[in-house]
Amino acid sequence: MTTPDGAQAEHTGLAWRRTALASAACTVLLLHSAAQRHWGVSLAPVLFAAVTSALLARAAVRRGRALRTARPVVMSPVLPAVASLAVTMTAASVAVLH
Repeated sequence: MTTPDGAQAEHTGLAWRRTALASAACTVLLLHSAAQRHWGVSLAPVLFAAVTSALLARAAVRRGRALRTARPVVMSPVLPAVASLAVTMTAASVAVLH
């Protein structure tokens, strides 16, 4: 089943927002974990996660704007690639330090 272009664009924009919100929730959980461990090196995953959340939020805003405008903004693949790298670094830091 296909959806009209407007609905598809809206669903894509909402998916980016949900991803950014889930990342922010993970950041809060990591912050809580770091506080329970008396900070120290446990703060590194929190910093990676915060940067990841900011990058995903920025990508969500840019992607949503590009999808809503009549004259689509060309979105560089660099921002999603950097956000993906940040997610990977966050996961690796959690695996190593926890």
